[in-house]
Amino acid sequence: MKNKIITSRSSFRIVFLLLGLILNLSLISCGIRKSVRHLPEIRQYALEVPKVNKVNDSTFSFRENYLTKNKQQLWELYIKGNPLQLGYNNGALTQNLMQKQEEVFFSKVEGFVPSKFKQNLLRGFLKWYNRKMYLNIREDDQAELYGLSRYSSDKYNFIAPEFLRSMYLHGAHDIGHAMQDLMMVGCTSLAVWNENTEDGDLLIGRNFDFYVGDDFAKNKLIQFVEPEDGIPYLSVSWPGMIGVVSGMNKEGLTVTINAGKSKIPLTAKTPISLVAREILQYARNIDEAIAIARKRKVFVSESILVGSANDKNAVIIEVSPDNFGVYRVENSAKVFCTNHFQSEAYKNDKRNQKHILESHSEYRYEKLQELLQENRKLNPEKMAAILRDQSGLKGEKIGYGNEKAINQLLAHHAVIFSPQKKLVWVSANPYQLGEFVCYDLNEVFSGRKPGTGTLAKSKLNIPKDPFLDSREFKNYEEYKIANSEISDAVNDKTKALSDGFILHYQSLNPDFWLVYYQAGRYYFSRKEYSKAKPEFEKALSKEITTVPDRENVEKYLKKTEKKLKGQ
Repeated sequence: MKNKIITSRSSFRIVFLLLGLILNLSLISCGIRKSVRHLPEIRQYALEVPKVNKVNDSTFSFRENYLTKNKQQLWELYIKGNPLQLGYNNGALTQNLMQKQEEVFFSKVEGFVPSKFKQNLLRGFLKWYNRKMYLNIREDDQAELYGLSRYSSDKYNFIAPEFLRSMYLHGAHDIGHAMQDLMMVGCTSLAVWNENTEDGDLLIGRNFDFYVGDDFAKNKLIQFVEPEDGIPYLSVSWPGMIGVVSGMNKEGLTVTINAGKSKIPLTAKTPISLVAREILQYARNIDEAIAIARKRKVFVSESILVGSANDKNAVIIEVSPDNFGVYRVENSAKVFCTNHFQSEAYKNDKRNQKHILESHSEYRYEKLQELLQENRKLNPEKMAAILRDQSGLKGEKIGYGNEKAINQLLAHHAVIFSPQKKLVWVSANPYQLGEFVCYDLNEVFSGRKPGTGTLAKSKLNIPKDPFLDSREFKNYEEYKIANSEISDAVNDKTKALSDGFILHYQSLNPDFWLVYYQAGRYYFSRKEYSKAKPEFEKALSKEITTVPDRENVEKYLKKTEKKLKGQ
């Protein structure tokens, strides 16, 4: 039961993500003949098929390439070579991890979309969807994906051949947030410098709130990549991923991505993680990053926060299928990025305006402003505290797991960058509560032959959040399980819950609006309207996550009152 999801909104996030994923993948078997036959051109690349040496149960090597797990349970992968060799080295070393990650995806697809009939309908309707994706992915990326895919399991070949499956999995982030019309992946990031940091240097922090269940986040992977062409870089993601969601290169250029408000795309183009990867591998400054982003065709809306040691500055590149903008700050030394656009190019964008009004993005933006007022001179430790902050505006208690908080207790990872010093801190599990492990890219990419031990600079680590040892955290973990039980009971009349269970469930997270809404829905489903009404009223007294959520609670309350009048 520990893998049950956190809230009904988290449940929707997973449903939409995996729905997008199955839509994306199932198309391959639907007669898109040209794309199914497509394989990248790889003959120009020299290749040595890796022979992996098992050093111990958590360390594997091949020549200078290796994979190891540090004591904080973070996997560290160091690879180098041409695109094809990078893919082979990655796949050979992470094969077991990559196959487990793939199994997590597809087991959830089967669980959330069990009907073969519905799957066939999806295939029929969207059979043309991915027909152009491979035309929008660089040949070198395709070669790397091909090498990686040689180590994929053949268990899922009925969905798609290994190479195409690997390629389309890189669009899962894009499809997932595009399909969630109301539920956004609520990432938060910020960059500060000059008067806003202790030493005046550029400092960047980010939470990557991309939740696909606890199992998905178990094996965090920190990749140290030395490509034959381009700039060495660090990337934080998961096994099987060559794209970038959070990373910094040897030049001190950083990239983090935040989902924007998207309409459902009509055809797949370049996955945003591969655009971010290209920026990280080839850009030395902000102008070069903008030039790369401008020439790529994307199929969702995304904010790309780019920090640069060479510029001692940070900007937000805002991309969408039919617009492009760059947000630069004037007369300020801070940039905040949540999930809405801020550049002049999107000033009159109705979809973006609606999202600002209805979502939790603007609330988190205001919370960042508030936190920086309280912490005027940031250092890495203070940045970690901001990324871990769970309170609402003015310190209000809004419940654990509320998406209006900076820390929503569902982050896949959090990262802190000090670009000028070339230092990176990566959070260990769970969420961003574990120890932040420090890496020095000056040392990692010094040219010296690496060993097979951890690359971490343990003396610079940031301690785990004390909240992790608190009764409140234990209650939150129990709340997740109880929330799944009440969600199941709402949809299954054969599952009855006692009033005592519901009171205990609410006591585990008493400031969160959802516990009262869920109780109201449970009683409403049982036609116990006199019990449902006060629960919906309590929910409305709390800080509800979005305008649509509040409207939904209000609708339930009106329906409940109508039922009571009719009795």
